[in-house]
Amino acid sequence: MKIDYFKNSLAKAHLDEKVCLDRINRITFLRFAAFCSMIIIWAFGYDQQNRLCYFLAMLCLGYFVYLIKSQQKLKNTQRLLKSRQTVLQQYLDRFSKNWHAFTENGKEYLTEYTTQAKDLDLLGSASLYQYICAAYTAYGKQKLSHALLDAPQTPTSIKKRQQAVSDLARKQDLSIDLQVLLNLLPAKQSTLADSEKFLNQIEATEAYAGPVLKFFISVLPILTVLSLVCGELGIFSWQIGLIFLFVQFSLSGFFYGKNSSFLAPLSSFDQQLKMYEQIFYTIEKAAFTSPLQELQSKLTKDGGACKKIRKLYRISECAKMRGNLFFYFLANSLFLWDFQCALHFTKWKQDTAQDVRIWLDTLGEFELTLSLAVLCRIKDNYVFPTITDSNSPIVQAIDLSHVLLEENSAIANSLEINATTCIITGSNMSGKTTFLRSIGISSVLAYAGAPVCAKSFTVSPMNIFTSMRIEDDISKGISTFYAELLRIKGMVEFSKSHQPMLILIDEIFKGTNSADRIIGAAETIRKLTNPWSITFVSTHDFELCRLAESEHLPITNYHFEEYYTDNEIHFDYKLKPGQCQTTNAKYLLKMAGIL
Repeated sequence: MKIDYFKNSLAKAHLDEKVCLDRINRITFLRFAAFCSMIIIWAFGYDQQNRLCYFLAMLCLGYFVYLIKSQQKLKNTQRLLKSRQTVLQQYLDRFSKNWHAFTENGKEYLTEYTTQAKDLDLLGSASLYQYICAAYTAYGKQKLSHALLDAPQTPTSIKKRQQAVSDLARKQDLSIDLQVLLNLLPAKQSTLADSEKFLNQIEATEAYAGPVLKFFISVLPILTVLSLVCGELGIFSWQIGLIFLFVQFSLSGFFYGKNSSFLAPLSSFDQQLKMYEQIFYTIEKAAFTSPLQELQSKLTKDGGACKKIRKLYRISECAKMRGNLFFYFLANSLFLWDFQCALHFTKWKQDTAQDVRIWLDTLGEFELTLSLAVLCRIKDNYVFPTITDSNSPIVQAIDLSHVLLEENSAIANSLEINATTCIITGSNMSGKTTFLRSIGISSVLAYAGAPVCAKSFTVSPMNIFTSMRIEDDISKGISTFYAELLRIKGMVEFSKSHQPMLILIDEIFKGTNSADRIIGAAETIRKLTNPWSITFVSTHDFELCRLAESEHLPITNYHFEEYYTDNEIHFDYKLKPGQCQTTNAKYLLKMAGIL
């Protein structure tokens, strides 16, 4: 089972972290021992005037520095292992309902216009977005929300996305490695506003210094070093060297504010540069056999994003060193260090800044593909839908189940319809609404290029309209019933454009009396039954089932029903042809203790 892979991988990650932590603790002891040995040996050598002791003390110092670097590498490895544990645990949580606690649920993309997102659980708490999101950057999250909300693309574009998702789904280890690295990106770049601020700072290519200042920045450090060397050799007075040191330090102090402001972006994203370098390196070195190659080429052209980000990271590390007061004094007096960092940063921006937005957008596409491939890793029964460019809208499903239900408890249903209206009746809690959402959310996944939970699923591109979770609006004086009327009106108006539509209406006009409801529902069904539409309407009003016979409209009746065993109610959640013949409201009222 697929869950075993993640359980075993998580157990290995915990074991590797324990080994890593043991090595870190061992090195901590060795560092202390090396440092103490160095002090003792140096003191003994100083007391005995023994040069061999000085040599041994230097060896201890070298070993001490080596241990520091080794320990830092181990700590980085530990960070990666902890991130791997987080990613693997999230996959395990998707096999149960623990994924409901994931912090990323896409609620920030909900608006009053994205009604289908609420009705079909696309965004927000316990949503499809929350379930499959493997995006960590603002661009990746935004692309995932667009993929779930936007109107369907052409069948060719969708097929291209499917190929990319399938390619990445087969690369299990690569996908996990990418998510491990992405998970280490700082949270402050998680919003689009923060990302735009980051890009604006990078893309600002205003001139840092004029020709005269650049000349002095280039020449003064050379003259300073030469004057000090000549002073040491006695060629001329060493005081000239001191004058140059004073001039350079004075220049650095005079321009301290400007340099600090100019170099500030480097310090603000210093930590994430190293992660981006590793992320881009991982993608650049991967072998893809799908449209992902086209995305990969955007990162590998002109030397590659990894190489250029590495260069910026080195500039950032150099700029960070100015935070040490002793180093600031020494480096600026000798080399005009701040100016050198600023000039290198300026050169990098002039050569590369225009590519950064493309890199982040490309990374967002990879994150979108990672997210859509999540279902391939956690579902045993899935299929990539067939997107048909049929002139008539079509939905064909074999053993289709709701993607957000646990696989071992989800009940699958089959259906084949073509430009028709389906009226679905059934008892309370029998599965009508879940079935409508299964059709809707599976269509959304199909249009996004993702797999669905079915043996087979064929659908034509259609604009999705829903009326399920209707809410009133006190501030606007809109009741629940009127809010539903507005939804239905929007469907009717859009229908006049003759564009393909998939319409899902749950318990139509339930907010009014039965007589008016039947009249309004019947007229709505007449208006929404068109050659360019597939309409699903669930209802408790059996009168609507007679429309197919009385008006000869292309309407098909389906139903769900309950059964009783030992005076207990049960549901099989299977879609059946025809009108429902049973009701269970009185039984449920008795169960609740009301009757």
